[in-house]
Order: sequence, then structure tokens, then C-alpha cells
Amino acid sequence: MKIGFNNKLTIDRLTKVGLFLTDGKNDVLLPLKYVPKKYEIGDEINVFVYLDHEERPVATTLKPYITVGNFAYLSVNYINKFGAFLNWGLEKDLFVPFKEQARPMEEKKRYLVFAYIDEKTNRIVASSRISRFLDNENLEIEIGEEVDLIVSHITELGINVIINNKHSGLIYKSDVYEELKTGQKIKGFIKTIREDNKIDVVLQKQGFENIASFTEIILSELKANKGFLRLNDNSHPEDIKTVLKMSKKNFKKAIGNLYKERVIEIKEDGIYLL
Repeated sequence: MKIGFNNKLTIDRLTKVGLFLTDGKNDVLLPLKYVPKKYEIGDEINVFVYLDHEERPVATTLKPYITVGNFAYLSVNYINKFGAFLNWGLEKDLFVPFKEQARPMEEKKRYLVFAYIDEKTNRIVASSRISRFLDNENLEIEIGEEVDLIVSHITELGINVIINNKHSGLIYKSDVYEELKTGQKIKGFIKTIREDNKIDVVLQKQGFENIASFTEIILSELKANKGFLRLNDNSHPEDIKTVLKMSKKNFKKAIGNLYKERVIEIKEDGIYLL
């Protein structure tokens, strides 16, 4: 039975206060308000285990917004002399000590945090000092690999992201063709791993397969607009980015392929589907 995680436990017995669940070694209470309408002793049930207001392990069928070892973008419910308390979808808020705040948190604002077990208190706590939970020394990725990303923060250089919940990376602004927000979860691809283990990420797969996907986007837009798009080789990059969410370079490669295959005709006022 792991505190801070989802557990599959066995229903052991019913009491006045709820069901007691077991993993074969330890028991935990599932309060009456979370007891399912239909169950039998011996059934298995998926629950989240955490500490209640009296620091006792308790189970719930509610789904928290974050579990131990993961990142999430959470809002602050209130602040007291000990720290901030975040809404993570459970009755008891998630605690962020002042020392674990990258900058002083404010009520009702949202922050990207990492959840972990505090070794001294055995409590589930969170930290917005996320860089210390990321490791770029021991990389478990390869160039070209598809990865899971969480948008960390946005700078003048680009979009800082968390890669596979383990590493930090950067998407350069020139490679971004859509609006991204802190906490957003997206897919991406590893573009470059530098000698200092800094990682460059892109949102589109590189090479021929990527151009093929861009041609599909253009064809889809053409069909949706009665076979015409007011874009061509001379269009401004920002217009192409706004309409198709791709760079002018990729746009020109894609329409070049479509033109060679005699799928489209390129004219001064735009491109036509044949």
C-alpha cells in the first residue's frame, strides 16, 4: 500500500464508519461517503491513499489532480503562516511549505508543482521548485523519439518543458506554431541533445514523415474551404502560421510535393485543389 498513489486493494470488512480495505499486510479505511453502492467482501477496488487531517492513512475513490512523483498545474486555496495549500481535488488540500515555493505563492493563482513524500514527516507535500526534481545528467531519451511534455514556463528564448516527467528541455519560439500555456500537456519530439545535455524539442516530427503530415493538413484545409486557400509561395510567414500552424519552409515543401503530384495548382491569388 503506497501513500500518494492509486492502489488496488481488497475489501476486507464493513464497519459503522466505512469499509476497511487491505493489501494483505495493512488495512486502510474507505469512509462511508466513498463506499460504492454495490460491492462484496473480497472484491478489489481502486482507491487513492493519503493522510487525513489527523495524519492517518485514508482511502478515497476521488481522483486527485496529482499523485506522488508527478507534476500538475494547481490553484492555491489559501495561505497561512506555514505555507500555501493547493486544490488537488481532495478534501484535504496539498501543502507547499514556504521553503518549497520558487516565488511567494498567492491565493487563487495557479502554479506548476511536483508532489513528493517529505522524509521527515511522511506527508505528501508539493514544491514549485521544479528544476530540482529534473535530471539531465542521466538521459533516457534519444534524438527523434516521441515524448510527453508539460509546459513549464515561457521565456523570450522559447518554451521550457518537462520531458517524460524526468528531464528539462526547450522548444525555440521559431518552432512554435500554436499558443502554449503553463501546465499544458502535449506531445513532442527530441530534436537535439547537446554536449552539455541540454535538450531541444520540437512539436512536429522531423523529415519526410513530417512533410507528409503537413500535406494532409493543407489538403484538409483546402477541402474545408471549397478547394481554395489564399496562400502561396509569396505569403507572409505569419499568415501561414495563423492559418495552418506551420512554418513557411514546411509549407513550401508540402505544396511543392502536392504540385508535383498534380494535386493542387498554385496561382497568384492562392492554391487550388484539382
